[in-house]
Amino acid sequence: MADYSAILSRYLPRDSVEMVIGLLQEYKVHLKIARGRSSKLGDFRPPVNGGARRVSVNNDLNKFAFLITLIHEIAHVYVWINYRNRVKPHGNEWKMAYTELMMPFIEEQLFPDDIQKALLAYFRNPKASSVADRNLHKVLKAYDDKPTVFLEDIPENGYFVIKSGRIFRKMGKIRTRYRCMSYNDKKVYLVNALAEVKPYTMENE
Repeated sequence: MADYSAILSRYLPRDSVEMVIGLLQEYKVHLKIARGRSSKLGDFRPPVNGGARRVSVNNDLNKFAFLITLIHEIAHVYVWINYRNRVKPHGNEWKMAYTELMMPFIEEQLFPDDIQKALLAYFRNPKASSVADRNLHKVLKAYDDKPTVFLEDIPENGYFVIKSGRIFRKMGKIRTRYRCMSYNDKKVYLVNALAEVKPYTMENE
C-alpha cells in the first residue's frame, strides 16, 4: 500500500491519494498509467474471462486533470457493474455516478479556486470529456508544466503551426471554430478555437 501511495502521489493532488486508493479497492480496479495519447485522456475496459476491471489514464496530465479523468473512468466502472451494456456510455446513469464520485473531492476543496468553480459549473451537466467543456479544459491547461497556446490566442491573420508541422494563417471565427488557411495547399479549414498550436513567424512577410 505504501508503494502504491508513493506512485499515485506523483500523479494526483497529495490529499486525494488515500481517497482514490479507497475507490480503486472498492471497485476492484486495476489502474494503468499510460503514455500520453492524443485520441483520449483515459479509458475503461471491462473484465475479460474473470480478469480485472482496467482503467488507464495518460501520464502527461497535470495532477488535477489526472484526478478528474480517473474519476471519470471509475464512474464507467460503476455503471458497468450496475448496468453492464444496457445504458449509454455517457448517459444519465454515468452522469449521476460521476457527480457522486467526484463530489467528495470537491467538498474537500482539493482543487484551486478557479478549477473548483469550473468543476461546479461542469457538473450541472457533465459532458463525455473535460476537453468538451471549453471553460474547464482551458482552466485545467493553465496548470500544465508547459504553457499552452490555443488557436484563439493567436491574433487574426497571424500564423501558427500544428503538431504535424503544417503552417496555417488564422482568419475569421465561425461559432467555436476559426477559418484557417493552410500555407501548404492554400485550402481553408475550420479549426477548433481551443486547438493547441505554436505561434509561427513567416520570413520576409
